Amino acid sequence: MRLLPLLAAALIATPAASAPPAPKWQGVWKNAANSVHIRTAPCGRGAMCGTVVWANAKAKADVAERGGRLVGAQLFRNFEQGPDGVWEGEVYVPDLDRSFSGTITLQGANTLVGEGCLFGRLGCKQQVWTRVAGRK
Repeated sequence: MRLLPLLAAALIATPAASAPPAPKWQGVWKNAANSVHIRTAPCGRGAMCGTVVWANAKAKADVAERGGRLVGAQLFRNFEQGPDGVWEGEVYVPDLDRSFSGTITLQGANTLVGEGCLFGRLGCKQQVWTRVAGRK
């Protein structure tokens, strides 16, 4: 029975592992047309996600036509950094109501390039996102 108090004391005295630093692409980003803004943030152990925090009326209406809602939709899902520095995860396209495998690459401090592909490396499309100044 003496082992239990010693074990508890050892756990309390052991420093907690520090959380990994947030990726440099955490923040608020806008698409090239400035019709959608997303907030990227950690969403699990080492993963990042991107959720729509603002959209213009036309972008909202396009998604509403199919019965969906744009603001609050998670466009980037469970992106994890690969050994080459490229983040891999799932990209949700609200206009199609479908998800595709995708990558995100940070190009400089203020540019994200997202790419989604239908199958493997076929039917790929890129989208450039720019950091929204002053928003975190």
